Amino acid sequence: MLTGTQRISEIVSSLRNFSRLDEAEFKAVDIHQGIDSTLLILKYRLKTTGNLPEIQVIRDYGQLPLVECYPSQINQVFMNLLANAIDALNESQQHSQPIIKIWTSVIEDKWIAIHIADNGLGIPEAVRSRLFDPFFTTKPVGKGTGLGLSISYQIITEKHHGRLLCHSQVGMGAEFIVEIPIQQSFY
Repeated sequence: MLTGTQRISEIVSSLRNFSRLDEAEFKAVDIHQGIDSTLLILKYRLKTTGNLPEIQVIRDYGQLPLVECYPSQINQVFMNLLANAIDALNESQQHSQPIIKIWTSVIEDKWIAIHIADNGLGIPEAVRSRLFDPFFTTKPVGKGTGLGLSISYQIITEKHHGRLLCHSQVGMGAEFIVEIPIQQSFY
């Protein structure tokens, strides 16, 4: 019972951190805490199920300062990118060890970069060129709306004056890079 209670407490804490309902305004936050909360929420999707092996998550966090952003919106971007990486790995089933790697860094003392990469099948150029289009999806009917990456792109570019990039080669996995300014005050 103690273990169950602790687990429930962790989930509630992560949900509160993820949603940041009391923090709809712009504020300086710890980006790593947002990523970790998102991973905890998605933890059940990372475990071994049926014929799908457990997805290993490798974190390599750099030293990031607090970053000015809309925390709940940034967390939504993390949720979309990580859920898509999990979907890609579950669909590919090409590896005995599927991996998601997340790393962060500071760029020129004014920006941060968050990299989320998987070792799935990768994304063909024809698909990659349309990734951020509203309602574009490669998922079967009922599995995706085609809005996750489009909304994420708007959150990063319009609300945070940043960039959302995708690098991928077929057979080599995909990498999404979120770049946002540390401070929004100079815009």
